[in-house]
Amino acid sequence: MTNQDLLALADTYGTPFYVFDLDALADRTRRIQTFFSGTASICYAMKANPFLVGPLKPQIERFEVCSQGEFHICERMGIPRKKIVLSGVSKTEEELMEVLEGGGAGIYTAESIRHLILLEQCGERKSAVLPVLLRVTSGNQFGMDRETVKDIVKRRKEYPFLHIIGLQYYSGTQKKKPEKVADEYRNFLRFAGELRDELGFEAKELEFGPGFPVPYFAGERWPEEEEWLNALKAAIEEEPAPVKVTLEMGRFLAAECGTYLTSVADQKRNEGENYLILDGGIHHVNYYGQMMAMKRPEMEFLPRKEGGSPETMWNLCGSLCTVSDVLVKEVPLPGPEIGDRIAFRKIGAYSVTEGIYLFLSRDLPKVLFFSEKEGPVLARDSLPTNVWNSPNEFNERKDRKQWKS
Repeated sequence: MTNQDLLALADTYGTPFYVFDLDALADRTRRIQTFFSGTASICYAMKANPFLVGPLKPQIERFEVCSQGEFHICERMGIPRKKIVLSGVSKTEEELMEVLEGGGAGIYTAESIRHLILLEQCGERKSAVLPVLLRVTSGNQFGMDRETVKDIVKRRKEYPFLHIIGLQYYSGTQKKKPEKVADEYRNFLRFAGELRDELGFEAKELEFGPGFPVPYFAGERWPEEEEWLNALKAAIEEEPAPVKVTLEMGRFLAAECGTYLTSVADQKRNEGENYLILDGGIHHVNYYGQMMAMKRPEMEFLPRKEGGSPETMWNLCGSLCTVSDVLVKEVPLPGPEIGDRIAFRKIGAYSVTEGIYLFLSRDLPKVLFFSEKEGPVLARDSLPTNVWNSPNEFNERKDRKQWKS
């Protein structure tokens, strides 16, 4: 996707908007799958970007679903139930029964004893045996500690409506060292070995979240991507597990396919500082690890016309009425003018859902798909949020005015 494509989209759809390059997404997914072919399969953690569930449907073997809302997105996208890993730290009986009434999911995770009991009770009500992965904690609120997991495995015959097929483990994102990822996998595999040797439990599935990083900011030094991939693949291959290994990925798959385009709405100079006011802001752009706009993400200035102005330093601020709405400080730009565009790259993961969208009741931005075959497709038009920030009695009045934010 070229800068000319972006500018053409801006002329057609206006700004701000997200655009996801589906060709780039497909190429990246295929490359990672090919790299781990014969070693592990890939599960997409859809929390990274739920808009990509449909485009990834033909390529991805499994989708990790962490809420009932995410489950309904998969339903609308026609994701086969057998591809869904129903995960999430909070599950209710009502939600589980709704899933089971519609045919169930491929796999369920248990994050606690309560989850296990709920799954057992729901399976009994439906006279169905549910395939379950036990989530092993990495030392936080997610999953269960190893002694608890061992106790469950020891008493597994007490759960006749559960088929405990294996383990799940994820310790966080943006890891710093490739060897840390490899060591975590080895430790995870050793624990599966302990369950086999001590309790006679033969795991059939291991789902592992490597937490590979995405380098977002200028000046940061990260190992090359191949180092991360090679380190984990070597760890998997040096002691092949007699089970199916699935790698859960979200950010690592999705980040690079996304661009956010915003326009200069105003410019000013206050007490010696240059400011650009953009029609987007921090409610749309969220990079993991950003620190009060001090880090510069991968971005590009797209002026409407070429000029010979010398570069001066500018602070890029958004459209929210808060001093916190600063995207980047001290960026050198050559004479920016109102209407010029700025593209923020690697925005394919999380920003589209993590922003503080309801603050100031501004509209949700458009979401576009782009591919060489289909061209641009409007995946979601801009949506007003003011109706969510006012009482239902007012919103339900047929004669109300839909104020644009």
